[in-house]
Amino acid sequence: MSYDTAVASMFALGHELAHTPSNKFDLAHMRVLLAAMHHPEQKFPSVLIAGTNGKGSTAATLASILRASGLKTGLYTSPHLVRINERIRITGEEITDDNFAELHGEVDRVAENLVERKELPWHPSFFEMMTAIAFAHFARERVDIAVLEVGMGGRLDATNVVEPLVSVITDISLDHQKFLGDTVGEIAGEKVGIIRRGGIVVTLPQQPEANDVIGNTILDLDAVGVSAVPYVPPVSPGSTEYLLPNAETSEAQRLRYPLQVMGKQILVETPLVGRHQLRNVALAIATAEELSKKGLTGITADSVERGIRETHWPGRFQVVPASADRPQVVLDVAHNPAGAWALRSALSERCGDRPLIFVFGAMRDKAISEMTEILFPLAARVIAARPDNPRSASPEEIAQAASRTGTEIETVADVAKALDRALYIAGKESIVVVTGSIYLVGEAMRILGLRA
Repeated sequence: MSYDTAVASMFALGHELAHTPSNKFDLAHMRVLLAAMHHPEQKFPSVLIAGTNGKGSTAATLASILRASGLKTGLYTSPHLVRINERIRITGEEITDDNFAELHGEVDRVAENLVERKELPWHPSFFEMMTAIAFAHFARERVDIAVLEVGMGGRLDATNVVEPLVSVITDISLDHQKFLGDTVGEIAGEKVGIIRRGGIVVTLPQQPEANDVIGNTILDLDAVGVSAVPYVPPVSPGSTEYLLPNAETSEAQRLRYPLQVMGKQILVETPLVGRHQLRNVALAIATAEELSKKGLTGITADSVERGIRETHWPGRFQVVPASADRPQVVLDVAHNPAGAWALRSALSERCGDRPLIFVFGAMRDKAISEMTEILFPLAARVIAARPDNPRSASPEEIAQAASRTGTEIETVADVAKALDRALYIAGKESIVVVTGSIYLVGEAMRILGLRA
């Protein structure tokens, strides 16, 4: 099977949320599949990261620290921006096309045999297949450690078949209510499903409802709770003490601050922009220290410092500098209200009084009204577009949802035309902000010729 055929076969299964909850959420089926594959998930140690916001940034930062520590590190994240291969990486390198096609063929044959023998009721979902391919790749390449980002929820997510050395819970807020629950407490109840009896869980103080669920679960399971609070610098509201000056390049917008880590003062310098990233970096540092205590060699204060500095996680307040024929562009995958607030804060800090032209697209099941009420008051103009995804809201639906903002909204059929229109309107003085969905940002990156 060729790579193109393998990718087409994957997308024919549909994206994660195209499946019914009973199909998507059944760990028994995932365990049957992995047993038939001789349990690749048991052949490497892992860290499992769940949460609503920040789990991808935390995973990317932690994986970079572990690479800088000399460990052969697997990283599994979702969804992808430009290519499906982005989801599966070892030491920063995407799985090759040939390896993806080969492993897809192997997993697919196993799945079809299981369905034929009625050991599975149906073919595994897109996400189950991706997860099995990732596990097989990490096992075959004999990674020293794999950092695994939960796809959605935690308790019944396909990644939750591993026995992690450390579980990590990032910030929890409302998202995916159709699948996870209508309150922060209910959603937290799904996230804490990654905590193991007697295991280690790294987290930070959150909303009271989430704190209660996390704390009670730690007590019930006799787990060890580790707070990342010591690694969050004491930045007061409005302070720019640890921020580099605003500039036209993403390199000049790093967060920088001194910190005591593993008995040594280091300079934390992360390319991830926004105050919310302080929490994600803290979670990564605390997790790295716990892994060191677990016996993973090479993790030092120096490798923590270097790994944070070398973190690569595109599409998260990614600044594309202005050029002779194009204004500055900001790409950010703010896909829920909490993400929208984080983006609003970063824009306010970084962009000063420069006019902002938004290109906005979102999935129909997201809190579009809330997101637009948070973001659109910052905009001089908004262009609503429809990403190439069956779950996407139409531009007209976005305009209707945003009617209370009073912002001028143009509706454009597709992302390419919307981006062209925004770049034309922006001239040289304004900044184009592309946000609302990872699928929108991914399309914009392809159009702009950027790699993920």
